[in-house]
Amino acid sequence: MMKKLLAGALMLGFIAALSACNTIEGMGRDVSKGGEKVEDAAQDVKEGM
Repeated sequence: MMKKLLAGALMLGFIAALSACNTIEGMGRDVSKGGEKVEDAAQDVKEGM
């Protein structure tokens, strides 16, 4: 019984870790896209001067 409980807890922990990686990866992509937009805006301002 204890082994099954431990195995279940480990599986849940593993699944949680995988979902956290996906969340962080997605956040990284969002931040990167935001940075690109800032760069584009800065370039537009520079060209307008």
